[in-house]
Order: sequence, then structure tokens, then C-alpha cells
Amino acid sequence: MTPIELSHPAFHDEEAARQYLESVRWPDGPFCPFCGLFDHVRALGGKSMGPGWYHCTECRKKFTVRVGSLFERSHIPLHKWLMGFRLMASSKKGVSAHQLHRTLNITYKSAWFLAHRIREAMRESGPGPLGGEGKVVEADETFFGAPDYVFVNGKGWQTRGTGTKYKILSLVERGGRARSVKVENLTSAEIRHALVTNLSRKSRLHTDEAQHYKAPGREFAKHEAVNHSAEEYARGDVTTNTVEGYFSIFKRGMKGIYQHCSEKHLQRYLHEFDFRYSNRSALGVEDTERTALAIRGADCKRLTYRQPRKRANG
Repeated sequence: MTPIELSHPAFHDEEAARQYLESVRWPDGPFCPFCGLFDHVRALGGKSMGPGWYHCTECRKKFTVRVGSLFERSHIPLHKWLMGFRLMASSKKGVSAHQLHRTLNITYKSAWFLAHRIREAMRESGPGPLGGEGKVVEADETFFGAPDYVFVNGKGWQTRGTGTKYKILSLVERGGRARSVKVENLTSAEIRHALVTNLSRKSRLHTDEAQHYKAPGREFAKHEAVNHSAEEYARGDVTTNTVEGYFSIFKRGMKGIYQHCSEKHLQRYLHEFDFRYSNRSALGVEDTERTALAIRGADCKRLTYRQPRKRANG
């Protein structure tokens, strides 16, 4: 970010942050997060409540702009939340929790939790299928994670292939969005499930020569493949270079910025990289708009790791 962007009042002042969040979440005016009504909401005045409180005369509940979003019941100041959103939305390869911890002046534990909440906000809500009639979608798989080492007598320690690494299937709409999913196995059945779940069957599907694409590819308008083993990387407009470019950004970020990721949280990191790629500058989405899109994605989402305790009977 430039110094001008860093000086935005919403990143330093709590009242300015609240007003900015209201303008992003409520562009048509405040609405009740409990009953969803606009016409029955009025602002509450007085020093006892403080600024930013509203009351719904229909359901008779009070609320602020935080309610019904990831910000609800958070002790982190709102302006630090917004700065975190800005940093993660504008950094091409991501921002580590340690960097957020130092920049926002919050504990590492809070920064780690904040980052995962922001990734949850970046997750697509009710996503439609990629591609469509006349559109090209490239599909490819990659492996991520630490290699498994075995000791071979006389040869020392050697890696044991990709069997223990996480398997990721990415689908990139040429000139459009990206969507990545973690898969358990690279079988034809599992690849088919991922493809038909996320792609329109009217799309042209471009892949490499891997066998697990052949049977699922017949269900699409056209399936074309390049033969990488024969050093064929493009044939006319048939190529997987776009999805491989996406992988290069993903791996640079995961290895250079985040360095470690458990299997439990891998899908959220995929949501983060998908979001930035699908809302990139080449599609006319700049940092400010991308940040606002991520903040809007925080609506109706909660991410809690500690479940509330159940009350004992009696």
C-alpha cells in the first residue's frame, strides 16, 4: 500500500472505521440483522450507548454494524480489522500472521485468528459454476506440503514421491475466476465430482494428458489436452499455462510468506488465493474495491474454534 492509503482515517480512528464499515455493509442505509427490515430501524442517541447503535422497532432489538458478521463480539478494534482486510486484500502473495501481529500491534494469537476470519470472508458465498458456453476453463493439479523422507541403504535419505503431500485441483476460467479444492485422491471419480460440481458442462475443458481427465472430459462441450511429456505446452489456444501461472503465485505465497500450513486449514488458504485472483487488477478490480468486496463477504459468517460449554441438566 502507498503512504496515502495507509493514512486513511478508517485505518487509525475507531469512529472513522465504523462509518466506513457502515458505508460498505449498508450502502442503502442500516438494516436490522435480526429481521432484515430497513424501514423500522432508527439510530439511538445519548452518551450511555455511544455512537453507532441502532434499534429495530419491529423486533425491538439493538445492534451495531458489527452484528451479523465476522466482527461480532470481537475485542480487536475495528480500525485494526479494516487494516488487516486491506493488507490481505492488496498483498498478491498474502501476509503472514507475524506481520499482522507487528503491523497491527496485537498478539500473535489474535493476528492468526484474525487472518483466518478474513480468509473465511474471502470464501465465495453461493458460488455459481465457472465457465459457460464458448468459455475455456483450464484444470490442473498440484501437490503441496513437506516431502516424506525414507532412508535407502547406500544412498542416504531420499524423498518418497508425492504420496504424502496434499493434492490440490485448481480450475481457472480463462480471463475470469479461479476455484481450487483440496482432493483426497487423483482418481477419475473424484476429479469428475470436482469438475461437474464447479464447472458448467457447456465449457471447453483444457487439461494436460493425465488419464484421470479423460472420462470426465467427455461430459463437457469439448475436452482438449496438451501433452507435457512430449514437451507440448500449447497447441493453438489449447494450453494449461494460465492455471500453472496461478500455481506459481500460490506456491510463492505458501512457501515464501506462510511457510507452513496444516491440512486442516489448507482450504481456507485456497479461498484466499482464489479471491485475489478472481478479483485482480486485470479484471478491473483494484485494491480499494477488492478490500470492500472482502469486507462484504464477512456478512453472515462466524468462525469459532472454541464451542460454548453445554449446561448440565438441572
